[in-house]
Amino acid sequence: MPSRVYECIAKINDTIQENKDFLTDLDREIGDADHGVNMARGFNAVTEKVSQDETDIGAALKKTGMTLLSTVGGASGPLYGTAYMEAGKVLAGKTELSAEDFGAALNAAIAGIQKRGKAERGEKTMLDALIPAYETYTAKVAEGADIVTALDAAIEEANKGIEYTKTIRATKGRASYLGDRSIGHQDPGATSATLTLETIRDFLKA
Repeated sequence: MPSRVYECIAKINDTIQENKDFLTDLDREIGDADHGVNMARGFNAVTEKVSQDETDIGAALKKTGMTLLSTVGGASGPLYGTAYMEAGKVLAGKTELSAEDFGAALNAAIAGIQKRGKAERGEKTMLDALIPAYETYTAKVAEGADIVTALDAAIEEANKGIEYTKTIRATKGRASYLGDRSIGHQDPGATSATLTLETIRDFLKA
């Protein structure tokens, strides 16, 4: 039977495959029309590269990141690849995940994205979903919430972040070429990042 960490990665892959056309359609409005296709290809490769017997969460995330880096085109490969690899460093050797562990991994992933993409909140990127999600998550955990309850609150904020990306112009990536014409469209990366958080939450609930 596959390990829990592999099962979670497989669920993320399922979500990406199910939303491939949706994510690509979003990207068609302000990018290269390839976000969903690229992510789907990348996560298919991840499920083949990560061992189904892997129990080390950090090792699985590192392998995930390396695979995404080498198989996903555009900006998504380096950004998502870095996010997973940085999260993997924090969780190296761990076979169980506490609420604090998840928060530390999410923080590391965000820092990796910021460094790799030279991006900040408010620039119409995945950070507009992930940073408010992280802030809310850590606040809930500090209040004593368990990982699923904290993720529930975090995902609400991530979805608000997606809505926020519709109201601002893009200043990073291909979408920045559109200037004010990028306003009114939600960011594909913020959307795929939120879908990932939702999948992890649902997996942990099951």
